[in-house]
Amino acid sequence: MPDNTSNPHDLRRVDWPHAPLHRLGRSGSYFITGATYLKQRLFHDVVRLDLLHDALLAHTAGSGWQLEAWAVFTNHYHFVARPAKDCVADNDLGPMMKSLHEHTAVALNRMDATPGRQVWHNFWDTHLTYERSLMARLNYTIQNPVKHGLVKIANQYPWCSASWFERTASGAWVQTIYKFKTDSLKIRDDFDP
Repeated sequence: MPDNTSNPHDLRRVDWPHAPLHRLGRSGSYFITGATYLKQRLFHDVVRLDLLHDALLAHTAGSGWQLEAWAVFTNHYHFVARPAKDCVADNDLGPMMKSLHEHTAVALNRMDATPGRQVWHNFWDTHLTYERSLMARLNYTIQNPVKHGLVKIANQYPWCSASWFERTASGAWVQTIYKFKTDSLKIRDDFDP
């Protein structure tokens, strides 16, 4: 891959000039974490968690992304997704994330009668280039409600993909993913949902 300076107009290969670093426009799976502003627990009840959950599923599907695992919480979310097509068009991830954040912020602020309130801080993405990295992050995402102490078994948490995964994947694939170690992953997840 050419370095970022070879063609400044080729946005598919240019790092965004801010933190956190976003690398957009490459095919493959991505692990995404999004956080509310100041880690506020803005999605603090069933109605608000349903709003975020349903919007995540709708926006990824509507933007041509295939969700592989997801978990949404009061102040953050994680998901693993890949483009449904063979390769990602220029900046597909960025506009989809912007649309998701705008939609949920407007809807949440309408519910709370707080127009203009900042809801989202940012999102962080990791391009997964190795199968083992993908499998570890699938397990991490699915088991995240357990990590945060919200349930004892992930499939008991209604705003994650655990029950869907267990229903739709083969038993062998479920066992393979659930055996993957996640303790050495470096993931931004210092949230208290």
